[in-house]
Order: sequence, then structure tokens, then C-alpha cells
Amino acid sequence: MNMPFDLVDLRLMVRIAEADSLTKGAEAAHMSAPAASTRIKNIEESLGVKLLHRSSQGVTLTPPGQAFVHHARLVLGQLEHLRTDLQEYARGIRGHLRVHANTTALGEFLPPVLRSYLLAHPDVNVDLQERLSHDIVRAVSEGQTDIGIVAGLVRTENLQVLPYRRDRLVLVVPRGHALAGAPAVSFADTLDFDHIGLAESSAIRAFLQQICEGMGRPMQQRIQVSNFEAACRMVEAAVGVAILPGSAAHRHAQTMAISIVPLADPWAERAMQIVVRSLDALPAYARELVDLLVEDARQGGA
Repeated sequence: MNMPFDLVDLRLMVRIAEADSLTKGAEAAHMSAPAASTRIKNIEESLGVKLLHRSSQGVTLTPPGQAFVHHARLVLGQLEHLRTDLQEYARGIRGHLRVHANTTALGEFLPPVLRSYLLAHPDVNVDLQERLSHDIVRAVSEGQTDIGIVAGLVRTENLQVLPYRRDRLVLVVPRGHALAGAPAVSFADTLDFDHIGLAESSAIRAFLQQICEGMGRPMQQRIQVSNFEAACRMVEAAVGVAILPGSAAHRHAQTMAISIVPLADPWAERAMQIVVRSLDALPAYARELVDLLVEDARQGGA
């Protein structure tokens, strides 16, 4: 069966969707607007559906257009993965594995698991990236990453989900702080104090910003640091307070003069899950990492 479109058309439709404009989408795809319009019309005539609503304000995707762009992204993503994997094979690497994880999993739980995995798989490379949970779900759904680890309430329709670990966000304060020793505190009450913020790329920082926006209150970030240890050091120096995963906070509290106060907010309790499109569709070396993660969670008391 001959398809009425090619890879150029797929890239064009994705660019138009990203720009909400046929002209800007065509420019991003390195073609003229008339040429782009002709290509889209040819696809529409061949398929018998309209892909775009055209108006004086620009273009919007029709439902068939949304489906087209969704699958175009999947196809283009898989082709990019194919290109990358073949380059890896040419260098003697047997496999390339992509993992997206939330801040806590990446910083607290994954390092020892990945160390064991990489020692056992010297011919596999792992691309590990930190992302927000909803972005991880989308990346797995669209085939941009192989394995995701998400936390909290996130919709995971059409994905296979495995339980991983549980953790809780807590407030970390210097010893002797006004809130030290409190049985629990609401996040809103912490906003009266200067905070130690994590890097802008941190999923926890983005999550807390969303909470603040929902409350209509700002977080006073006194200083920004790149990791949990640095945050605890700044708290110990009485620069401010910090919201951190309980696992990290308790580990650093063993060697630093800091106190940990539970957050009373329901969203502070975060269940982590492993998400994949299909376990059966993963290559054997990817399934072996999933098995290691599940076993690690079992031994860790998930």
C-alpha cells in the first residue's frame, strides 16, 4: 500500500502543530508557505479528511490532524532512535537504553541500581534524564524514552505500570528553628520563610512552583543549589529552609545539624511507579533493568 505522505510531510505537520501557524511551520521545515499548503492539501485529498482548520487567525488541528501529528511524532521519534542505535552499534555498543526519572528516583534510588546494571551490561549505554512526571508519561507514550519512573498522581492510560518505591517530601530546617520539633507543618506555613531552591531543571522545584501557583502565593527563594546535599548544607548554615525528599533528608541528617519536619499536605506522600509502553516490546536488556528496579524496590521496602 502506497502512503499518500512521506517523512517530509510528517515533519511539516509536526512543525505546523508546534507553531500553530502554517507559515511558521513551513519556515521551520525549510520550505515556502505555498509549497507547504500544497503538501497538506494533497494529504487531505488522498486521505479524505481535513487536517487543519484555516482562518484569518492561523491554523488549528482538526481531530484527524491531531491524530496525524501524534503518530508523526511517534514515527519520527522511532527513526531518530534507530539512527542513534545504529551509530552505537557501529561503535561496538549492543544497546542504547533511555530512562526518564523524577528528581527523587534519579538522586536517591537509581545510582546503585544503574551501577549494578552497567557492570553487568558493558555493551549497553544508558541515557538518563530528569523530567516532570507528566512529561515522562508523554515521553514513554510517544516512544521518546524506554522506561520512566514517575511520582504522585499522574495519568498513565495505555501504559504498563509497575509499583516502585514510596517517599515523602519533608521540610528541612536548621536545628533550633522555630518549626523544628513540630509534629507536622503545612506547606503554606513554610512560605513565611526564605527557601533553599533546587535548580530550575529540578522536577521537585517545578512541582512546588505549580503548588504555589495554585495557592496564589510565591516561594521566597533565597538561594538556588544543584542537589540535595548542597540544599542541606545551606539549611545547616541557616540560609533558609528546604522542601526535600524524606529519603535524602534523613540520610544527610545523620551528619548535619538539621531537623526534619513532616509536611501535612496530602500531596507530600509520593508513590513512585515504573512506566513502559509494553514490557513484551522492550528488548531483553531493557527488561533486565526493569527487573532490577522491581527487585531493588522489593528489597528497599517499597
